[in-house]
Amino acid sequence: MIVLRFVFVNRFQFTLCLIAFLSAFSLSQTFAQTSLTPTTPWGTWLIGTIQLPANEKKWGGFAEIQARSNGMFRQYFYNELKAGVSYDVDRNFSLMVAGGHYATYDYQDLSAGPLNTEKRLWEQLIINQYLSRIKFEHRYRVEQRWFTFRDGTTPYRNRIRYRLNAFVPINNRTITDKTVFLSVYDEIFLNPIGPTFERNRFYAGIGYQLDKQWIVQLGVVNQTNYNPATFESGVFTPQMASGKSNVVVGLTYRLKRKGNGLEKLPSQPD
Repeated sequence: MIVLRFVFVNRFQFTLCLIAFLSAFSLSQTFAQTSLTPTTPWGTWLIGTIQLPANEKKWGGFAEIQARSNGMFRQYFYNELKAGVSYDVDRNFSLMVAGGHYATYDYQDLSAGPLNTEKRLWEQLIINQYLSRIKFEHRYRVEQRWFTFRDGTTPYRNRIRYRLNAFVPINNRTITDKTVFLSVYDEIFLNPIGPTFERNRFYAGIGYQLDKQWIVQLGVVNQTNYNPATFESGVFTPQMASGKSNVVVGLTYRLKRKGNGLEKLPSQPD
């Protein structure tokens, strides 16, 4: 028993160190990328989500509204409305089909209407890993995107996304009622026709699950977009990166449903 306990403790400590290292590395890379451009003001993301957890029939879903501001709780310029249907193959594997409507505005002239709108459809696979107190979520997503710009153009784009999200409950061994937890994730956005690396998103935050229905989260997300290197008219322009940090406030309400007593990770659908 002593040997088993020693192995378990060391495995737990090793995993914690690995998460800390990966988080620190990702954060340093994010700020290094962002430093290529002038400092931008902090923005705000407000996210409200309603979830229908899967039960013994394995079907679930969600609906979400999101608003973003260019400044701290001011200069609103962007919104998202989206919903989806999920199917839990088992506790560790979940499939989803979802879609949404996205609109971007000029915050200085909202009355002029959106600069562009987007209709998006995506297919998604989530793989969960429960390692004692540490929980990992691997999310793979393929998106189809239809745009309508103010000038009348209607381009179509595909995108691939991968997100690794780690959760660590603080005052309980599982994320259940009255649990404080930490959440850290890094997500990459890939363009299948190139340039391949399009965006990186890093998030770190703290959350509180009040009960089986209500969850609140507060964190910071740094999003860095990449423009490809170009060579036109004999002039080479290197790859450029522009980044911005945002305060994220998220509120989730889970609908009551029988037979969903298993631990559910409080991941954000965004």
